[in-house]
Amino acid sequence: MRHFKSILFSLIILVPALAHSQTADSVLTLQQCIDIALKNNLDVRKSGLDLQRAKVDKNQAKENLLPFISAQVDHGINNGRSINPYTNTYVDQSLKFANYNANGDLTLFSGLQNLNKIKQTSLAYKAGQMDFQQAKDLVTINTITAYLQVLDNAELLAQVENQVQVSKKQLDRLEILEKKGANKLPSDLYDLKGTYADNQVNYVNAKATYQTSKLNLLQILNIPYRANLNFERISGSDIVKQDNTSDEVYQTALNQLAYVKAATLRRQSAEKGVSAAKGALFPTVSLFGGLNTNYSSAAQLNDKPIRYWDQFKNNYNTQFGVTVRIPILNYFQNRNKITLAKIDLEEQKYVEENTRVQLRQNVEQAYMNMSNAYDRYQTLQEQVKAYAESFRIAEIRFNAGVLTSVDYVLAKNYLDRANLNLINARYDCYIYNKILDYYQGRLSL
Repeated sequence: MRHFKSILFSLIILVPALAHSQTADSVLTLQQCIDIALKNNLDVRKSGLDLQRAKVDKNQAKENLLPFISAQVDHGINNGRSINPYTNTYVDQSLKFANYNANGDLTLFSGLQNLNKIKQTSLAYKAGQMDFQQAKDLVTINTITAYLQVLDNAELLAQVENQVQVSKKQLDRLEILEKKGANKLPSDLYDLKGTYADNQVNYVNAKATYQTSKLNLLQILNIPYRANLNFERISGSDIVKQDNTSDEVYQTALNQLAYVKAATLRRQSAEKGVSAAKGALFPTVSLFGGLNTNYSSAAQLNDKPIRYWDQFKNNYNTQFGVTVRIPILNYFQNRNKITLAKIDLEEQKYVEENTRVQLRQNVEQAYMNMSNAYDRYQTLQEQVKAYAESFRIAEIRFNAGVLTSVDYVLAKNYLDRANLNLINARYDCYIYNKILDYYQGRLSL
């Protein structure tokens, strides 16, 4: 019974704490979203594995400069007619034998293939580092864009909800006047009912759009959808127009963006690949050496078997020398490898040039979008102020009965549309500024 009371007391303490924890986690900041996305994104993980593979290739290229050393031990039994390894004569008996040898080989020159391979794989590894950074950058900018889209749709939903409340307030007022017989124009009531219904439809659509954008963000984060999950709002004080020109942004991007650096590094790596392939046309010079000894149970001296350790010492021999291998004809494999390496180099040149062309086009498009969004935002601010004052006057006149419902609804629709356009323009400025920041390598939160 005492144990049961302890468990019950623990539950009473823990349940509110867990509930508070879940409530505290129901709001995510932009930085938290980025951290979650970087941790969970499968493309980032795959890029990390590719980077590890490139590092292994680089290390292997360096280790190819080391000598090749191997050792071999053979123990066995021969039955029947065989060669006595001690006397090198035929014997017809069962004998035990053992062979021991160690060999080494060190390449002195091979047309600089190994050195060029080291440079090639080192450049490829650096390109892999840039690819890994680019994968993280792409997830970051996608997360920021999706996050801002959620905030945009959340604000639009709040604006539409406010429109519903304003329409409901006027509709309730007219229904009271209608019951009292004080409504001068019955059509006003039906006009307001239609407007209220239209606002409700807009609310349903805005809510669906908001939920869809939230689902899109959570899919980027690679976490399950949670209806009660909210996102921290950001300040609107950072809506500014980029000072740099489009060409200045492009020139900065050439030196800052990871995927541009990766394209250049891969082209440089391919150049070293051509040099490495050409090295196969040169002779290969290498040192070799070896240690050998053996044992045979048939070995005798003065009709007495020679002991194992005596044979091990007496049969010991060494060898060393220089090997020169001159490529003459090997089905033209070396020539074809050079041709393929040159093709790979041309392909990497194309990729590098295409990367620069696409970057310039993307920067120009983003810069134009940012400029247009900023100009639209500035204009819409003035429009909202004007329509807000117009609606304020229209509402006073409508309540006083000197304005028709048609004119009232028209004034309200103008203000509603202007407010929605202003919200969209503001978040367009956020997004396009962040994209331009990304191109300039200064993506900040």
